[in-house]
Amino acid sequence: MSQALFHQLIADVAAQVAGRPLDGELDRWLNAEMGPDTPVYRGLRQACIDGVAEGWMCDREGGGIRYGRVFKAADDLHRFSVDVVEMQDIAGPHHVHPQGEIDLIMPLEGDARFDGRPAGWCVYPPGSAHRPTVSGGRALVLYLLPEGQIEFTRAGA
Repeated sequence: MSQALFHQLIADVAAQVAGRPLDGELDRWLNAEMGPDTPVYRGLRQACIDGVAEGWMCDREGGGIRYGRVFKAADDLHRFSVDVVEMQDIAGPHHVHPQGEIDLIMPLEGDARFDGRPAGWCVYPPGSAHRPTVSGGRALVLYLLPEGQIEFTRAGA
């Protein structure tokens, strides 16, 4: 899996969500149209697994979490940035999503859940905050952040 091919996969998804409110309706739509039983989900999941194995994805590590920004927000990604993290039974740093966050949850081992959610998509609205947590195993989580905006806090939520 090349970064260029992964970029195209993400650009295709970003084009379909661009301009839509980041809310429960988008969450439901993503899970219905691109959920775990679809070719889009399977392709993104395999691309992330391959990218990690090839070393160009999740190329940093801190606090027991492998992570990395794959792409900065760009026009061809409809102003979304792309980050991927690998977590196992751990809570990450608390942060706020000024413009919201779209997450793709990809369990790898066990019954891994992200913030209590199984495989699929999770949409956080603008102004929401959380301490991202993977429980029940190991998972990759892909984050789409409008304009790349994320604010890490000192809150313990």
